[in-house]
Amino acid sequence: MQEKENMPRPGIVMVADTVAREKNIDKEDVFEAMEVAIQKSARTKYGMEHDIRARIDRKTGAIALSRYREVVADEAAREDEVTQLTLEEAKAYDPKIKVGEFIIDELPPIDFGRIAAQTAKQVIMQKVREAERNKQFEEYSEKIGTIINGNVKRVEHSGVVVDMGKAEAILRRDEMIPNENLKVGDRIRAYVLDVRKENKGPQIFLSRTCPEFMAKLFQSEVPEVYDGIVQVVAVARDPGSKAKMAVRSDDVTLDAVGTCVGLRGIRVLAVSNELHGEKIDIIPYSDDKAQYIVSALAPAEVLKVVFDEESGKIEAVVAKEQYSLAIGRRGQNVRLACKLTGCDIDVLTEEQEQERRANENRVRSQRFMEILDVDELLAHLLIAEGFSNVDEIAMVNVAELAEIEGFDEEIAQELQRRAQAYVEKRNKEFAEKSKTMGLDEKLQTIEGLDKDMLMTLADNNIRTIDDLADLATDELVEILGEDVLSTKDAEKVIMAARAHWFEE
Repeated sequence: MQEKENMPRPGIVMVADTVAREKNIDKEDVFEAMEVAIQKSARTKYGMEHDIRARIDRKTGAIALSRYREVVADEAAREDEVTQLTLEEAKAYDPKIKVGEFIIDELPPIDFGRIAAQTAKQVIMQKVREAERNKQFEEYSEKIGTIINGNVKRVEHSGVVVDMGKAEAILRRDEMIPNENLKVGDRIRAYVLDVRKENKGPQIFLSRTCPEFMAKLFQSEVPEVYDGIVQVVAVARDPGSKAKMAVRSDDVTLDAVGTCVGLRGIRVLAVSNELHGEKIDIIPYSDDKAQYIVSALAPAEVLKVVFDEESGKIEAVVAKEQYSLAIGRRGQNVRLACKLTGCDIDVLTEEQEQERRANENRVRSQRFMEILDVDELLAHLLIAEGFSNVDEIAMVNVAELAEIEGFDEEIAQELQRRAQAYVEKRNKEFAEKSKTMGLDEKLQTIEGLDKDMLMTLADNNIRTIDDLADLATDELVEILGEDVLSTKDAEKVIMAARAHWFEE
C-alpha cells in the first residue's frame, strides 16, 4: 500500500541524529545526503532525464518529492524537451508565470524496493564520508603552524606515516631529521606544515626540520616565550647538526637569552634532545644590524663589520686565528649566520680585507686616471672621498667636488666636464652598439652589470640573456676581468640570468 504524501517519518530524523553523532559531523550534512539518495531513487522510477528534487522536513522527517521544469521564452530557447517548458505552455499551469521561473509538480512518495534502498544507502554513505573528510580537512587546517603528537604507523621509503588518532599524516623523508631512525610505534612530535584537500581525504604534511618547529618547541618549553614576554625573532637550522636562534624582549630587566637557556641549560637541552641532539646557539637580537651580525657569528670574535651599499655585500672582518671559527666546519657557522640575519656575509681576515681594499682602489684609481686624464694623486683623492665610478662624478654637485682638499672650483668644473663628456660618449656608443649588435633589452636589466660590462660582453658575442645564462662563472670572470667582477658577483649575475628558466 502506498504511503500518504508528506507523511511524517520520525525514523528518518532519528537515523540522521544517530549518524551525525557517530560520525561527528553536522546533522544537516546527513539530511542533504539522504535527499540526494532519495532523488537518485526517484529518478530511477520516473526517468533519469527528469529534474526531480527531494526535501526532508527536518522536524517530522516527511519526504516531499517534486518535479521541476524551467520556463523559457520560446521553442528557440528550449534546449531540453523534458526539463523545460515554453512560456506559452507554462501559462496553462500558471497564468502569472515568468521566464526563468519553474513549474513545480508534486510527486507521490516512492516505495523503496531492495535495489533502491541499497542505492540510497550507498549514496548516503558516500555523502557521509565526504562530510567526514570535509570536517577533518577544516579541523586540521586550523592546526597548520602548530605542533601535534602522534605514533609512527608505517615506515616507507619516502618517509613515515604518523597516526594522529582521527587521521593519518605524512612525514616525508626530506622533512625528517637526518640520521633519525624512526620505528613503528615510536611517539613523535612534529610541526603541521600543510593540509591539502584530495579525493581520498585530507593529506596532512608534517615537518621536523623547518625553523618554525624549533620556535614552537621553545614556546612549549619556555613560559616567557609562550606568554610573549620573550619573542623568537629568527631561527636558522642545519637539522640534526646545529642551529642559531635570535631572541629579544621588550622588558630590559629580562635576559632573553638566559631565559631560553634555562637554569643549567635545562630548557635548551630539552629542545635539543627532541631534535636528535641538535646544538643550539641562542643569541640576542639587535636592531643595530652590525651588532646583530657580530652576535650571529659567535663564537667567533668579529673585529668590524663593513657595509658596501653599492653591491649590497657585508664584510665581517676577524683576526686570522678566528677565521676558521667564524666560517665553521664546512662553512656551517657563516651559512647559519647568513640565514639568521638575512644578509650576505663575507668573512675576511684583516690581511684579506686590506688586500681587497688595495686591489679595489688600484682598479678605481686606474680607471679615473685613464678616463679623466688625471694623475695618481687626484685619483686617490677622489677615491678617498667615496667616489667609486665616473658616473658619480658626472652627477655630483660641483660644490661638493670643490670642497675636496686640494681642489678648487676650476678643477672641480673641469673634472665634471670630463666625466660628463665620457658618460655621454659611452651612452651614445652603448645605444648604437645595442642597436647594431642586437643587444637584448632583458640583458640590460641584469643587476650587477653596468654599460661598460655590457659592451664588453657584446664584443664577445654575449648579446642575449640566454647567452649570459649559458656561461660558467669562470668564463664570465675571464671575459670581464677579475678586477672588474669577482667570482662571487659573477655567480649572482649568472643566477639572475638563469632565473627565467625556473619561472618557465
